[in-house]
Amino acid sequence: MKKILNVLFLTLLFSCTSEDTSSNPEDDDFDRQAMLVNLTDNIILPSFYDLEEKLNGLKNNLDSFSEKLDLTSLTSLRDSFFEAYRSWQHVEMFNIGKAEEIYYPQKMNIYPSNVSRIHLNMIKVDLDLDSGQNEYSAQGFPALDYMLFGLGENDNEILLTYSNQNNNSLAYLKILVNKMISNTSTVIEDWKINRTEFVNSFGNNSSSSLNMLVNDYVYYYEKGLRTNKFGIPAGRWALKRPQNVEAFYAKNLSKILAIEALKACNNFFIGKCNISNNIKGESFKSYLDFLEGQNLLSNSILDAFRSANTKMQSLDDNFSAIVENDNLKLLEVFQELQEGVVLLKTDMISMMDISVDYMDADGD
Repeated sequence: MKKILNVLFLTLLFSCTSEDTSSNPEDDDFDRQAMLVNLTDNIILPSFYDLEEKLNGLKNNLDSFSEKLDLTSLTSLRDSFFEAYRSWQHVEMFNIGKAEEIYYPQKMNIYPSNVSRIHLNMIKVDLDLDSGQNEYSAQGFPALDYMLFGLGENDNEILLTYSNQNNNSLAYLKILVNKMISNTSTVIEDWKINRTEFVNSFGNNSSSSLNMLVNDYVYYYEKGLRTNKFGIPAGRWALKRPQNVEAFYAKNLSKILAIEALKACNNFFIGKCNISNNIKGESFKSYLDFLEGQNLLSNSILDAFRSANTKMQSLDDNFSAIVENDNLKLLEVFQELQEGVVLLKTDMISMMDISVDYMDADGD
C-alpha cells in the first residue's frame, strides 16, 4: 500500500494555501515555492502534455490501422505506442491528487498484463474498466503491449486476428486507447485547476505539496524503477519472473523504457525540463545544496544515477531473455539502483526533514 493516509490526505493536500508556510523551519529561507513552481510548470505539466500528445498520436494511428489492416499501419501504430510509453516514464512518479484518487498509475502501467482478463473483456457486454483492481492489468500500456505484439505468433497472425470479424480485438484496442486518453485528460485538468494551491503548499508538514512530491519521487525510484523493472523480474525476493518485465511482448523495449525512467528521475532531481534542455530551475538538488552548504550529497546521488545508467546501457534490449540466460546482470543494476535508494530515502529525506509516508514491504 503506497499511502498511509488516503482520501483525507488528498483533501488536505489541495486545501493547502500559502498559510502552510507556518510550518517552515525558522532557519530555512530557501525558496521552496520557487522550487515547486519550476517542478510543476517546467517538468510535471509539460510532461503530462507531452504524454497527452503522444496518446493522441497513438489514437490517430489506431484509426488509420482500423481502416487499413496491413503491416505498414501496424508498424506505425507500434511506433506511436513506443513513443507514448517512453513519455509515460516521465509522469508515472506523480501519483498525486486526482491521479491517486482514480488509481491512474495502476490503470496505465500494471505489468504483467492479465491475458485471460483481456480476452474476457473483449466479449463483455457491460465492460467497465473502472469496476475494480482486477481490471488494472487488463488495460494501459501492458495491455497494449499484448494487443500489438502478443495476439499471434507473428505479424501475419496478429493481422489476421484483427481482420477476423468474429472477435472484438480491434474494438477492445480502441477502448483501451480512449480510456488512457480520458484518464490522462482527467489528471491534467486536475493539475491545472489545483496548480496554484499546489505551488503555495511548500511547508514541511505531512499534508504539504513538498512532502507529497518528495515521497512520491522516492517511492517511484525505489518501487517503480528499482523493484518493478529489475527486482521482481530478476527474482530479488523470490523466483525469477521473466514474464514480469516491462513490455514483455514487444521484447526489445524494456531496456529503453528503464533508461528513460532513470533519465526522468535524474532530470526531476536537478530541475531540468524533459521537453526543453534550455529550461532548468530550483530543484531537490539545489535545495539539498542549500541545506548542506555544499553539494556532497547531491553529487553522490547523481553519481549513483550515472552508475546505474552505465549498467543499464550495457544490457541487451530483451530483459526477459536476460532473466532466463544471464540474470546476474539485472541484479547488478538493481544493486546500483539500491545505492540511490539509500541516498534518497535516508539521507535526502532526513536532510529535508520530511517523513516517509509509505510502507516498505521489500524486507531490504
